[in-house]
Amino acid sequence: MRELEERILKDGRVLPGEVLKVDGFLNHQVDPDLMFAMGTEFAHRFQDAGVTKILTVESSGIAPAVMAGLAMHVPVVFARKHKSVTLIDDLYTAEVYSYTKKTSNHISIAKKFLQPGEKVLLIDDFLANGQAVQGMFEICDQAQATIAGVGIVIEKVFQTGHQMIVDRGVRLESLAQITSFDGDRVHFASEDTDA
Repeated sequence: MRELEERILKDGRVLPGEVLKVDGFLNHQVDPDLMFAMGTEFAHRFQDAGVTKILTVESSGIAPAVMAGLAMHVPVVFARKHKSVTLIDDLYTAEVYSYTKKTSNHISIAKKFLQPGEKVLLIDDFLANGQAVQGMFEICDQAQATIAGVGIVIEKVFQTGHQMIVDRGVRLESLAQITSFDGDRVHFASEDTDA
């Protein structure tokens, strides 16, 4: 998605440890127009997948997931990272490690919001090692829901998450695919296809 790639080049910052900081438009301050464009793109790419629900993990996946849900006219549910007094039993849970935060979280979804047989589109802001997606896979497996696909805003194709999803046989659509941060610059897979 050219608009997203241009925004990453303009406002993103490469940090040590192959981390891309995009807090100016995606995961701290949110650009609603860009989120709407991304949600519309996800809806277009998965229009024939029979999606009945979208699943994400709080908090950075919520904005693109809600916009995709709006475009697809399906509900969005997000896995909670923190226990709440209102979220205490009848839960699907999985453990997820965050590379950027260096912590593990137990993510949870109330069972009433994810039913057996639903066709679920998983959406997240980043795909690197695939820990969040793996956690969502586990929750869908517990719920006996079908995974219709995985939609990722920004994918680091040089890390292990891509292969984990491919090995599972799940369709993966990423709006921006980063091949490297050589020279402290973002390099996109689309650069290889533009020539």
